[in-house]
Amino acid sequence: MQFAIGVGGMSSLLDLVANIETSSAHRLWCIRIECNIEPHYRLDQICRFYMTLQTPNTRSQPDQVLVDIADYVINRSIQSGLAYETARHCLMDTLGCGLEALSYPECTRLLGPIIPGTIVPNGAKVPGTRFQLDPVQAAFNIGAMIRWLDFNDTWLAAEWGHPSDNLGGILATADWLARNIAAGYVDREPLLMREVLTAMIKAHEIQGCLALENSFNRVGLDHVLLVKVASTAVVTHLLGGSHDQIVAALSQAWVDGQALRTYRHAPNTGSRKSWAAGDATSRAVWLALITLKGEMGYPSVLTTKNWGFYDALFRGRSLQFQRPVERWGTYVMENILFKISFPAEFHAQTAVECAMQLHPIVRERIADIEKITVRTHAAAVRIIDKHGPLNNYADRDHCMQYMVAVALIFGRLTAADYSDDVARDERIDNLRGKIICLEDSQFTKDYHDPEKRAIANAVTVEFKGGEKLPELVVEYPIGHSRRRKEGIPLLEDKFRTNLARRFPVKQQKAIIDLFLNQKRLEETPVNEFVDMFVI
Repeated sequence: MQFAIGVGGMSSLLDLVANIETSSAHRLWCIRIECNIEPHYRLDQICRFYMTLQTPNTRSQPDQVLVDIADYVINRSIQSGLAYETARHCLMDTLGCGLEALSYPECTRLLGPIIPGTIVPNGAKVPGTRFQLDPVQAAFNIGAMIRWLDFNDTWLAAEWGHPSDNLGGILATADWLARNIAAGYVDREPLLMREVLTAMIKAHEIQGCLALENSFNRVGLDHVLLVKVASTAVVTHLLGGSHDQIVAALSQAWVDGQALRTYRHAPNTGSRKSWAAGDATSRAVWLALITLKGEMGYPSVLTTKNWGFYDALFRGRSLQFQRPVERWGTYVMENILFKISFPAEFHAQTAVECAMQLHPIVRERIADIEKITVRTHAAAVRIIDKHGPLNNYADRDHCMQYMVAVALIFGRLTAADYSDDVARDERIDNLRGKIICLEDSQFTKDYHDPEKRAIANAVTVEFKGGEKLPELVVEYPIGHSRRRKEGIPLLEDKFRTNLARRFPVKQQKAIIDLFLNQKRLEETPVNEFVDMFVI
């Protein structure tokens, strides 16, 4: 090896500019370092540094995780009647959440084509609107609507998320494809809603099972990474992609830099958290489409030393699996959490339920409250235990203290309660300042137990003068699988309310009647289904 090194100045090793040449005659590395270097670096350290950057240029086999996900998407036959029934309820609720969001200008200003007036023949239609768009932009529209009010389903594990966010990409792609089939541009059988439900079940399973043991938030990455991955897999399959193409598209999803959680936490909490999932699911559609045009993949995107996802973004960790991919089936869809009674961040749902029960007792004594203790689980403390000024809707709907205070004062919690108008009520901030959150280790343990999946909270109210109300505890929210019998009628009522916000009575009835008939819904062509939601 030959070196020419100057030591006259101070420069970090990482700032070195090097020309690396290979002498084929002598098989020697000749390295010429052209900048100054800190004197305390020895030549052997420099050599080791540069050698770590040399990776054999041999194309590797695809990472096993990518192969396994593609195997699941293509080969796993879904036979569970419970999964399809739950997927029907999930589809119903998810679209209803999107319809409610159309009442909010902050959401609707982001919808429609990127360039006003753009017309897309046989494009995907956006439910509740007159928009007909390319599938990428339609996926963003639908995904943003779904997530805007934080009222769609939830999955809680090492990573949190909302698997129904994937419906943005699934429904947009399926509708666009169905319209082109109906127009004779694509030669295949009509695309039916059962295929949409199947794609939802599989997207839920991919996102949810990856979330069980892998905390992306711990390294600052947002959970919409998993929306992109799950949507990419099922959308590529919907479009007719082969096993190899699904693997290639998945590699593209992982090689993206990934969204940061910056917009979900103080001091930068903002509205991007309401459209981040729409961005992720629409990106998935784009990646699927370019892959089907022949774009190459990156087979060792996860495991490549230095440049792969594990080393570059996951602090050297590899993905862990509580449920091995060969066991993936319908677990996540069957155990999904629905937000039924109020649009509260899910870690606060049971605390708000406690507060609702306490409201009749405390509503005339709000000013006399000395202290409120919320006994909770670690995830709630990490995400929504928030103090200080709350600057906007996004701040408030991720604040345990705000949600509990509103429920205690008013006996309600609606999307409108996160608005500036409601937040101006001084009683809310006064009461918020008296609420403390304490982690209960048993609650945290039950939260992670796959047989329980509890989201427990307990609320104790203390008054000036020493009076203390008995603690109220709720372990499972109304939308939990353990409370399905109690929750589904309320979920249907929620959907009826959201339909009434957008459609005349006759149209509402036609939609409800279809959703209440599993067989008829599954046999409905996708384009005909979406047409029912056009205004």
